Amino acid sequence: MVTLKTQEELDLMERANRIVLEVLASLERRLRAGVTTRELDAHAEASIRERGGRPAFLGYRGFPATLCTSVNDVIVHGIPSDVPLEDGDIVSIDCGVEFSGYYGDAARTYRVGAVSEQAARLLEVTRRALDVALDCVAPGRSLHDIGRAVERYVKDRGYSVVRDFVGHGIGSALHEEPEVPNYRRRGRGIELRSGMVLAIEPMVTAGSRAVKMDGDGWTARTKDGSLSAHFEHSVAVTEAGARVLGLAA
Repeated sequence: MVTLKTQEELDLMERANRIVLEVLASLERRLRAGVTTRELDAHAEASIRERGGRPAFLGYRGFPATLCTSVNDVIVHGIPSDVPLEDGDIVSIDCGVEFSGYYGDAARTYRVGAVSEQAARLLEVTRRALDVALDCVAPGRSLHDIGRAVERYVKDRGYSVVRDFVGHGIGSALHEEPEVPNYRRRGRGIELRSGMVLAIEPMVTAGSRAVKMDGDGWTARTKDGSLSAHFEHSVAVTEAGARVLGLAA
């Protein structure tokens, strides 16, 4: 069942998402060759707790870390490790926070030093795909309008949209209904209504959309070894359109 959030609930989600975005900004400032994703994870956990939040991913269905850190060909759910990042890497960082019973969730893909032209273009296309999705968010529009627009934008630029993982509703649970696909599905899908909150998160690859899983049961990679990028906002549907939670001053 899709739940509509009250203003009080949206205010708490605003706080949760503000913590997420502040933590992501602080992680970006620490990204450089030689840093490990485990070091980033420790910083993120401390930063979340200092702000009165709780790491939403830590222990969720057994996940062992605060962040999902997905490097190069890893699409999502990469587990932080002691392997140092290298110049030219790209790393997707997904962060979730619970604050006073409500959740925030966002992701960004970052450059480590100077990256290839191919990697830079992939990041720009994926980031822009999220903007395209936001343009579809308004009462009366369809959930499937989002996926249709994202897939069209990505495919027209020669990239692939991952289908094995999708966005989701979010609120008093980290994952709520509805699913938010980044590709076209049959039918019109659920009509968007003011008060819905969606975690919209295009995952785009430079090659095939096929996925393979590592033995840890979490890390999802591109099957062909191509680069992957991931951008995510938690978004409230309002009468004025999309409101990205966490951006308010």
